[in-house]
Amino acid sequence: MQALAYYEDLGDRLLVVNANTTKRNALSPDYYSALQSALELAAAESRITSVILHGEAGFFCAGGDLSLIATRRELPRPQRLQKIEDLHDVIRAIVACPKPVIAAVSGGAAGAGVSLAFACDFLVADEQAKFTVAYVKAGLVPDGGLTSTLSTQLPRALVMRMALLGEAIPARQLNESGAILQLSSEGKALEAAHELADKLSNGASATQGVIKGLVNRAQSSTLEEQMDAERDAMVDAVVTAEASEGINAFLEKRAPDFKRLRAVPA
Repeated sequence: MQALAYYEDLGDRLLVVNANTTKRNALSPDYYSALQSALELAAAESRITSVILHGEAGFFCAGGDLSLIATRRELPRPQRLQKIEDLHDVIRAIVACPKPVIAAVSGGAAGAGVSLAFACDFLVADEQAKFTVAYVKAGLVPDGGLTSTLSTQLPRALVMRMALLGEAIPARQLNESGAILQLSSEGKALEAAHELADKLSNGASATQGVIKGLVNRAQSSTLEEQMDAERDAMVDAVVTAEASEGINAFLEKRAPDFKRLRAVPA
C-alpha cells in the first residue's frame, strides 16, 4: 500500500509531502509520522536549514477526515482528547523546530490544514489559493491552535468571518493582511518555497533557530521577560562561530560564508 505521506531529504532542506490525494490530502497517521520524523531530523542535523510542507495534486491539505471524525462520537472522552492531541503534538513540533518551516500552499487549505499552514514560520501560496475554516458548518470548533495563530496574524473581524461564517478567504486577501509572505502564480508555490529555502540556506542557520525561538516566545512574554531572553541569547551568540564569521565578514567587507561552518568533514 502506498504511503499517504513521506519526506524527501534534499541535502540542506527536507520536503514533507502529503500524498493522501483521494481525500484532498486530509491529515492521516502517515502524515503525522512523516512530519514528526522530518522535524526530528531537521533538529538533529546542522546541514539542514529548513523544512518545506507541500501537498500533492494541487491542494495543500483538507484538514481532518470528517468520515473518521464522525466515528469519534462513539469513543470515550479520553480517547477523543488523544485524537486532538495527536494534531496538537505536530503543531507543537513545528513551532519548537529550530529550523524555519515553510508551508507551500497550492490550491488551498481547509480546517486543520489551515492550522498547519499558519503554524509554519513562512507561508507562500498560489494567487488562486483559498483558505477555509468551516468547522462551524459541521457543528465543530477549530483546533490545532488555529484561534491563536489566526488572531495573532489577522484582524479580529477577518478571523470572525473565517471562523463564524466559514467563508473561503482568497490568499490575496490574507496576503494584504500580512499573513502570507509571498504569492506565486498558479502551481508555483513549491517553487517559491524552494527559492525561500535557498535564501535561508545561505544564512546563519543556528542563529536563525535562536531568533525563531525568541519571536515565538514573545507572544506570551512580558517586555521585561523578553528583554531578559534577548540579553541571554545575545551574550551566548557573540561567542559562536556564526558570529565570528559574520563580524569578520563585515569588517573585511566581504559576504559571510555560513555554509562553510556547516560543511561535514570528509
